[in-house]
Amino acid sequence: MLVKLTLEYDGTAYCGWQLQAGQDSIQGRIEGALARIFGVPVRVYGAGRTDTGVHARGQVAAIRTPRDFPLADLRRALNATLPRDIVVLDAAPAPENFDPRRSARSRVYEYRVLNRAVASAFEHRYAHLVRAALDLGAMREAAAGFVGEHDFAAMRTLGSEERSTTRRVIASDWRREGDLLIYRVEASSFLRHMVRTMVAAMLEVGRGRIAATEIASILASRDRARAPAAAPACGLYLVEVRY
Repeated sequence: MLVKLTLEYDGTAYCGWQLQAGQDSIQGRIEGALARIFGVPVRVYGAGRTDTGVHARGQVAAIRTPRDFPLADLRRALNATLPRDIVVLDAAPAPENFDPRRSARSRVYEYRVLNRAVASAFEHRYAHLVRAALDLGAMREAAAGFVGEHDFAAMRTLGSEERSTTRRVIASDWRREGDLLIYRVEASSFLRHMVRTMVAAMLEVGRGRIAATEIASILASRDRARAPAAAPACGLYLVEVRY
């Protein structure tokens, strides 16, 4: 039986979603829990390979169960076996042609910036602290410039293996919630470190170091050296995968 899992996790303690030799991963933890439940190895396929320290509120994965198992019981068994920072929100039957990565229409990420002079005892693991005053209006103008189809070669990790660096951004905007500035972006797919580099560039706009109109020239350059280093992983969340 093919099963669709919807998950949330705190990525702080993990090397990311994907299995890596000698390291603790989200995928590895879920596969370990499934092996204990079923007594045989079970492979987990995820919709997105979140990086070290990145969180998820709506990661999607697929598994094929080795035998029939009531899905409500499977969710309970997984949550009883997994560490507290990984939670299965839902387990539902999936059509036989379902592929959590290839079947996805788009993905939604959010990035949280704590914009105040004093650090937080609670948010330091879940938001990037920026003490300087930020111009939210300018950052929203810069965010709007990402909407549409663009070549994001300037905002990817060097050495990435993607054949094409062109991506279609469906929505891109900032909002304020008290001391938090939250960036929300939806795209057909993303390059590695793309969102974090976009955020870093917009923070430069917010600080007044570059103009919002410079975003277009950075993209057009296709030069990674023109864009700033990626913002820290702690502020990034995979919020939803849409099918």
